[in-house]
Amino acid sequence: MTVRTAGSSTESPAGSPAFGPAFRRNGPGLALAALGVAAAWAVHQLIPAIPRLTAAVVLGVAVAHVPWLRPLVKGPAKAGLSLAGKRLMRAGIVLLGLKLSLGDVLGLGWATVAMVFAVVTATFFGTLWLGRKLGLRGDQPLLIATGYSICGASAIGAVSQVAESDEEDVATSVALVTLCGTLAIAVLPLLQHPLGLGGVEFGRWVGASVHDVGQVVATAQTGGADALREAVLVKLMRVVLLAPLTAGVALALIRRRSGGKAARESGAKRPPLVPLFVLGFLAMIVLRTVVTVPAEVLTLAQNGQELLLAAALFGLGSAVHLPTLARTGGRVAALGLASWVMVAGVSYGGVLLTT
Repeated sequence: MTVRTAGSSTESPAGSPAFGPAFRRNGPGLALAALGVAAAWAVHQLIPAIPRLTAAVVLGVAVAHVPWLRPLVKGPAKAGLSLAGKRLMRAGIVLLGLKLSLGDVLGLGWATVAMVFAVVTATFFGTLWLGRKLGLRGDQPLLIATGYSICGASAIGAVSQVAESDEEDVATSVALVTLCGTLAIAVLPLLQHPLGLGGVEFGRWVGASVHDVGQVVATAQTGGADALREAVLVKLMRVVLLAPLTAGVALALIRRRSGGKAARESGAKRPPLVPLFVLGFLAMIVLRTVVTVPAEVLTLAQNGQELLLAAALFGLGSAVHLPTLARTGGRVAALGLASWVMVAGVSYGGVLLTT
């Protein structure tokens, strides 16, 4: 039996915070995110060319700008949608690790591994430099560079957790990367034959240059089974680099925040070098490498990962404010186009050199 005294907080018998207040605070937003995920699934069923995660982002943006829904999104549902965009994103990234094993990656050959590393490095630092030159606000250059070089919205979500990025910066970056990745589904297949790419070469080009895993699958399947297999393997190699990139960002933040004596004496908060969810991501890769995971478990994990990421992306999409985006739209669009050309061009050259 719990005794309440004046000024005390309501707790369970075990001393943990009461469930009720947290549910009232986050419940409306999580319920709205669940409805958004269901709607995204329905959109994908009706139009299979639209990936579920893409639909989730677009629907999140839409509900934030529907006049009769805006008060809900910006009021009672805000806390739950923010929770979805952060906590559920982390859980989805952990499950993403079950998509690959080290054996699959090393099976590509060292030349291809080196090519992927070069593409990621050139795209990340090139986009970061250009974004700063264009004067984009906050963490947008960092987040856009991460999304284009690694794996779209999932990578943006991972790095934003470490950098403690503003929600609006995260939402803008996700919207831009999602748009370009969706356009790639239509554009890249048209370029396969003019560029003289066979099935294997086309698949590796897609895997090295398209952002989200779902977008990679949608794009590569137009080139046949060989293209799809190679695209997924190369793409998952890029996903492996999410962990060292996130650790690198954390290390850079630690150095920046502890650069002076005053910062050290003030006890400024330091981000962990390797966040817990990244360790979980790596643990799933190790598990998939050393244990034969049943196909049923992998299917369940795949569905769970998509549900979690879709809910997170719906939450992030709901934070997009189009009038604010329009004020920097020209510079953001210029960076997105330049980064898209960069990753496609560098990866195309890499594929020609390694196949």
